[in-house]
Amino acid sequence: MNDSRSGRSKNGRILAIGAVAALLGLGATQGFAAERDEAVARAREAIGAFSQRTLTGPGFSFEARDVVFDASGAQHVRFARRYQNLRVIGGDLVVHSGRSGAFVDVSQTLSRAPSVDPRPRVASRDATAIAGAAHAGYLAAAEPELVVYARVEPARLAWDVALGGERPDGTPSRLHVIVDAGAGSVLDAWDEIQTAPAVGSGQSLFDGTVSVNSVTASGGFRLTDSVRGNASTLDMMNRGFGQGKAFTDADNAWGNGSTSNRQTVAVDAHYGGATTWDYFHNVFGRNGIANDGVGANSRVHYKRNYANAFWDDNCFCMTYGDGSGSILPLVSLDVAGHEMSHGVTSRTAGLIYSGESGGLNEGTSDIFGSMVEFYANNPNDPGDYLIGEKLYANGNSFIRSMIKPSADGASADCWYSGVGALDVHYSSGVANHFYYLLAEGTTGGNPSPTCIASNTRVATGTGTLVGIGRDKAQQIWYRALTVYMTSSSNYASARSASIKAADDLYGAGSPESIAVGAAWNAVNRP
Repeated sequence: MNDSRSGRSKNGRILAIGAVAALLGLGATQGFAAERDEAVARAREAIGAFSQRTLTGPGFSFEARDVVFDASGAQHVRFARRYQNLRVIGGDLVVHSGRSGAFVDVSQTLSRAPSVDPRPRVASRDATAIAGAAHAGYLAAAEPELVVYARVEPARLAWDVALGGERPDGTPSRLHVIVDAGAGSVLDAWDEIQTAPAVGSGQSLFDGTVSVNSVTASGGFRLTDSVRGNASTLDMMNRGFGQGKAFTDADNAWGNGSTSNRQTVAVDAHYGGATTWDYFHNVFGRNGIANDGVGANSRVHYKRNYANAFWDDNCFCMTYGDGSGSILPLVSLDVAGHEMSHGVTSRTAGLIYSGESGGLNEGTSDIFGSMVEFYANNPNDPGDYLIGEKLYANGNSFIRSMIKPSADGASADCWYSGVGALDVHYSSGVANHFYYLLAEGTTGGNPSPTCIASNTRVATGTGTLVGIGRDKAQQIWYRALTVYMTSSSNYASARSASIKAADDLYGAGSPESIAVGAAWNAVNRP
């Protein structure tokens, strides 16, 4: 299939407009800005003209959040939705247009236009009290926001109560608790701070000798990567507040391979950030986490005895703890790729961190974290489908497995009706297992069982699938995420999104598209 029909650039990538502009310079950036504005305007017209498809009408307004242009000229404009000037949680949509700008389709999770009485029966202060009672230990961080909660049907008027605090392991928390503004019940809750599960036993960290970019500073060098959006790696000095102190060095030789030198984990964090940037740029044409050329900072030595790492959208930064006891700093390459991929998801599909969409959010980070590890091709940490396997001194443990997720004792291999009730780190197993089967098949590298169609989460089947390879699988998942998934996508809509993505990239009915459907069948999500 030729490039124009498949929607690929000559090197097989589909470029978001920001990445294309960055490659062509300022004048091109201005030209693409105008083209972006035109695409947004046409998509707005389509929303009104095809109101039955886009589920709109009086009282609705839309804010453009992202635009993706295919090499063929097709356009995909992502919008946030408001009703009666209230933010609609779960109401986002992507308008797809052809090369001429003509409307083609829309991606969304709504099945009907949300309509609510915008007058709350529960006062904001009462909603705060209800949220605080349900999540003890948190303090109100902001005034509640009146919203339309459309992740259920019918949609509800609700309060989004933001609670600030700290989790038992020391991770900061900004919890969104959704309180029904009519009945006063808690409808949902998710945390802005997105983490890996705390590691409970020993770890080992060593990337070997790596190149790190720095800039000249007074008395020597500062650990800032001017090539990758001026991303800096900072020392938190074992505090849990502030943005940290710049690492500086006289001779531009950083660390000693041991935690006896505070620079050592900074080298790993800086390397992880650079490798993640390069992966998204060179594989997908993405210009940084937010696709705007701005680097994300990395903060190390966070608190004392903190055995976790997290991505924080608020500071657009990665944060790593030093571990506890036999647990060393959590700066492994797949953890860096995993956490920073939360930032990519935030800037694209915006998958809400609860229910099945939360599992997809975590699964996406596991998928790209593993692919970053393969991309790096570092002999000290070879690519694999295990998450956090370098964090354990015993050498045979891991946080999660994409080959058989249930091997961790908690994750789901298969989709079943109750999977959305699991912690998002465990419901992610369905996406992880799907991706492994798509890329590697049932016998590639390590045998992976398929699922028998039943309401169970553990795979016991012996069906055979042939994988399409990592290169194709990652392109399909990235396009599904950035073009077709929306904030409330569940596993059924992820199946549809990934099949559409495969159709776009390799042709409708292609072996790749058929393989996507077969892999979803194999994890019991027909």
